[in-house]
Amino acid sequence: MRGRSDGSRKKRLLTSVGVVAVVILFLYLYFGSQSDGESALEYGSRSLKKFGSSYLSGEEDIDLDKDDTSFKLGLDDGEDGIVPKSFPVCDDRHSELIPCLDRNLIYQTRLKLDLSLMEHYERHCPLPERRFNCLIPPPAGYKIPIKWPMSRDEVWKANIPHTHLAQEKSDQNWMVVNGEKIVFPGGGTHFHYGADKYIKSLANMLKFQYNKINNKGRLRTVLDIGCGVASFGGYLLKYDVLTMSVAPNDVHQNQIQFALERGIPAYLGVLGTKRLPYPSRSFELAHCSRCRIDWLQRDGILLLELDRLLRPGGYFAYSSPEAYAQDEEDLRIWRKMSALVERMCWKIAEKRNQTVIWVKPLNNDCYMEREPGTQPPLCRSDQDPDATWGVSMEACITPYSDHDHRTGGSGLAPWPARSTAPPPRLADFGYSKDMFEKDTEIWHHRVENYWNLLSPKISYDTIRNVMDMKANMGSFGAALKNKNVWVMNIVSEEGPNTLKLVYDRGQIGSIHDWCEAYSTYPRTYDLLHAWTLFSDIEKKGCSGEDLLIEMDRILRPTGFVIIRDKQHVIDFVKKYLTALHWEAVTTANTSTELDQDGDEVVFIAQKKLWLTAESLRTTE
Repeated sequence: MRGRSDGSRKKRLLTSVGVVAVVILFLYLYFGSQSDGESALEYGSRSLKKFGSSYLSGEEDIDLDKDDTSFKLGLDDGEDGIVPKSFPVCDDRHSELIPCLDRNLIYQTRLKLDLSLMEHYERHCPLPERRFNCLIPPPAGYKIPIKWPMSRDEVWKANIPHTHLAQEKSDQNWMVVNGEKIVFPGGGTHFHYGADKYIKSLANMLKFQYNKINNKGRLRTVLDIGCGVASFGGYLLKYDVLTMSVAPNDVHQNQIQFALERGIPAYLGVLGTKRLPYPSRSFELAHCSRCRIDWLQRDGILLLELDRLLRPGGYFAYSSPEAYAQDEEDLRIWRKMSALVERMCWKIAEKRNQTVIWVKPLNNDCYMEREPGTQPPLCRSDQDPDATWGVSMEACITPYSDHDHRTGGSGLAPWPARSTAPPPRLADFGYSKDMFEKDTEIWHHRVENYWNLLSPKISYDTIRNVMDMKANMGSFGAALKNKNVWVMNIVSEEGPNTLKLVYDRGQIGSIHDWCEAYSTYPRTYDLLHAWTLFSDIEKKGCSGEDLLIEMDRILRPTGFVIIRDKQHVIDFVKKYLTALHWEAVTTANTSTELDQDGDEVVFIAQKKLWLTAESLRTTE
């Protein structure tokens, strides 16, 4: 009896084990088939590492609330937070996600926007519960970008698999598909035969010596509105002229993505209802080559935004059929536009063929001589011309301060002396010349140290696109002046608004709030520098984890991050290296005789190249 009972028990046990095995096999087969494309393969590794599924499908409303206490930076209080072994990978269709410029978000949330005012191209960030808290996968076949200066003229097609501009602009020589590469002949909407000849013609119109657009270093920063693929800005670089190329994520999608892939400074932005994120008097030249902008709308508010951004004596180069007045409609627009800029006190510097160049006055004399009631009016004295983050444009002229009116002009040294000369606007912040020079010296020393730490990993052309995520006075960027790089300098929207010092030093940048995503495509920067940035957002109550995911989004595969912060911040970041697929390069103390910030630690990490299983199949 006991034997038969034991046998029955064994049979039941075997049956149970068999059922469990069948269920496990079914689950494995089912979920294994569902998870294709959700795994990540590191470059050079044979093992697939599971990341999980996408957080948000794009069509569904999913509750993504997380326990923020698990991810706070307060690791120096003894709390060892829960750290995920992996981050989910976004669906492959999100490989070009720009969270605050996501049109799917606009459709899903049914935002009521005025399309005629371009509001749908302005920033609209998702609420925390709608964020894509997942790693952005590279497209199928992604390759390490071609190095500068070769990248100015060609990029890998697999990295930006969009060729519609090659057909749409085939008669304008924007870009040409050539096998595995996309080639950029240097053409544009108005300069089909090359940006270089066009740039020389502008210099000739302005009577600059030897037809050199930099005018002996006096013309350094340029704003190119509706830049296309940024060939204008790309060809200006050889003249030591730095261009902020701006275009929206519109029907000509990927313009800015192409620009950044080429190693040319660029920013996703639009002249809509909000001010561009740059302080007043930032640019010596603004440029529009058939940029399809209605400059007469809303009492000329868009031209008045350019006026705010131009330095005293700055130029606006406008290449368009209206400047030539070929037919009645063009003539009507030209007459109205001419009357508007005349009331704004702009003068024609030169007009030739389809290009006109206006020049802005050096002081307030013309403004004071206008008839009472002349439109557009002068801005009120309580309107800050440097406030930009979420600030609406005003249809008014920004006059100069009493000091700037008396001195006339910008008072800036020519480039390259401008990089280290104390800017005239230092006094706006109560900074002394000695403070500025000490800051410049300290950051020169720090950057030298960074490059020594990076030297085993980089060569002269490894790094091209650099972002200083907390630029202060721009001394980090100034210290890189002789490197083969350009720097996007970011200044916090909370202030002080030292970005105007950055521009006065001949650099470019933008205002930003790092509690939100930045206006750029994924995989657009080779090096991110974050000085005490995590400590700052910790005080604001924002998520350090979100910031790490955003840094990963905009960092190119094999790119580097340099984090200079307190030890507990470095410890926090290190816990996420495996989840992010970053690799530690080095950790270093910072205290020296010159630099006595002994509580700061430097940590350098490198992003690995990985592909999803779906990308691998597509590539094969």
